[in-house]
Amino acid sequence: MHFSAATATASLFTFFSLASAGAVPAYPGYKVIWSDEFTGEAGAPPSYSKWNYALNTDTNNELQAYTTSNQNVQLSGGSTVQFVPRKDATGKWSSGRLESQATFTPSANRTTLVEASIRFGDLATSQKKGLWPAFWMLGDAIHHGTSWPACGELDIMETINGLLTGYGTAHCGGGANGEAVGGPCNEPMGVPHTVLLPDYGWHTWSLSIDRTNAGGDWRAEKISWLLDGKVYGTLMGSDINDEGVWATLARSPLFIILNLAVGGDWPGQPDANTADGYGNMMEVEYVAVLEA
Repeated sequence: MHFSAATATASLFTFFSLASAGAVPAYPGYKVIWSDEFTGEAGAPPSYSKWNYALNTDTNNELQAYTTSNQNVQLSGGSTVQFVPRKDATGKWSSGRLESQATFTPSANRTTLVEASIRFGDLATSQKKGLWPAFWMLGDAIHHGTSWPACGELDIMETINGLLTGYGTAHCGGGANGEAVGGPCNEPMGVPHTVLLPDYGWHTWSLSIDRTNAGGDWRAEKISWLLDGKVYGTLMGSDINDEGVWATLARSPLFIILNLAVGGDWPGQPDANTADGYGNMMEVEYVAVLEA
């Protein structure tokens, strides 16, 4: 793992389990490269040395304004961070989005694991229309003049509208003239993988980028999506079939994003039943990057 501040083998998965409160799990053969366990007083902001607040970010016709307010993003005091959607008296929505200051480049001949333990507020599905929590990675090239989706994107967890379906998706490439259509990831849809969720409670979402046993052949490298240690989707270099495009997903710097969007092209708009507050939050116990 190349770490800057600016599929694991089948045997590994037998060691994965549901997250326990607070601590990054210890997986045999893995070392923690970077993590945040969100310790601190209730109402305090997350670590300014690890995260940037992303503001005025809207690429999907979302409704929310992202803020730095602890009404939207705060430490719980119990070793978690909470992303809380709020609606003001005029009907305007606000929420939170954090982006890691560090970037992570998967190392050759290694497996990189990016993971978080996440739960959602326990209001009924009927009160969650238009909500869009996410845990994902974006290619740092977007900060250096490369547009989306050519920068590369790996969505580790997305849900919409409170439905008990999780999505893990790769976005990449684009059309021949740089448009965000077509290409090896079939944009704007991307390459999606889905998994059913049993409930809104704590679950471990992981992304494995496996560059081991490839013998230097990028086509044999593999990205896997996991829920609670079980693989529910894979993507091989050979599936992309373009070395330069694959490099944006598995060989280039990426940064981590946590956010809770409201509205937008995919979930649609909230309705009169959509509630704000803790009952519709996304709560994160830890985020970690590990390497074996």
